[in-house]
Amino acid sequence: MGDLIPGLPEEVARECLLRVGFRQLPAARRTSRQWKAEVESPLYGRLRRANGHARPILALAQALPALAASGPARKYAASAALSNSYRLVLHDPADGGWATLPPLPGGRGLPLFCQLAAVACGERRKLVVVGGWDPETWAPTDTVHVYDFLEGAWRSGAPMPGPRRSFFACAATGRRVFVAGGHDEEKNALRSAAAYDAEADAWAALPDMALERDEPRGVRVGARFVVVGGYPTEAQGRFTGTGEAFDTDAWAWDPVLDRIVNEGACPGTCCAAPSAAGAMYMLRDGHLAVRDGDSGWRAVAPVPEDGRAATVIVAIGDGRVAAIGAGRHGGEQAVYVLNKEAGTNGAAPSWARARAPQEFAGHVQAACCVEV
Repeated sequence: MGDLIPGLPEEVARECLLRVGFRQLPAARRTSRQWKAEVESPLYGRLRRANGHARPILALAQALPALAASGPARKYAASAALSNSYRLVLHDPADGGWATLPPLPGGRGLPLFCQLAAVACGERRKLVVVGGWDPETWAPTDTVHVYDFLEGAWRSGAPMPGPRRSFFACAATGRRVFVAGGHDEEKNALRSAAAYDAEADAWAALPDMALERDEPRGVRVGARFVVVGGYPTEAQGRFTGTGEAFDTDAWAWDPVLDRIVNEGACPGTCCAAPSAAGAMYMLRDGHLAVRDGDSGWRAVAPVPEDGRAATVIVAIGDGRVAAIGAGRHGGEQAVYVLNKEAGTNGAAPSWARARAPQEFAGHVQAACCVEV
């Protein structure tokens, strides 16, 4: 076999490949058999992360440019106008870059209200799209799609087990994506839950939760899948402040957790910090707030005025959190990143706005962070 890069020592050539940007990884893989073997090796992924070349990327389910000015209200328009109205977008907070992912297989567009989760299959990171509504019929789907950043391609995954659910909790731990609650096609709130193994492409049933939970929020806290809030069938939008945590090692639910959020509060902006076990973030009264273990919520920083109608909060890690929203419902979306939770030398945390071209100013329906 020849040199990785002709004329360069192998260790230098490997250092060059480690610095390939995530957008160029699929092209690098196709360059030669040697490069393919190199970038697909577990060692490549470990070295890329250890040397600081892997980056946290925001994956966004975002409205197409034609809907950018209309915001979330547009989703209630005629179904013909909704066809293919959302797409998947990547934003790199480090260099400010924006890019679109290829369309899902089948050509029917991104499901409305789908959930996004990032999984780790060995050293490879993948993006999983779970469920949602068919953009043409508005019928709930059981579809699963998996994007491999190294291959630069989608594959269809095993369908989500029934009943077909909407507005369910979803979060990833390791190579698994967990779903729980939501409601079925008859609007009945659900207690059932399941886990998708992205490496084995298979689903496994979980024990039922203690309570029905429609419109809950799913977050990963350490090795636990935590389902926050939601409401039973008869409550119709009156959110509970309780939650339930699934221990992925014991494969069992812990006792119901009281007062994770305030009674009546929608948990839609809850997220968990990947680098700090037990820390959760949420938008409360125009401020980003954090909850460390059982210590309750405390305000971290006010969200800028043109982002306070936030639809999504995403923890990036190392104290950084992204707030995605607008100054008013239906307004142009802004992406703000809180640089540090604790400022240097006592300085207050600061927000930096991610400037986006107009084509990336649409309403964001769901988001997650994936390290590539």
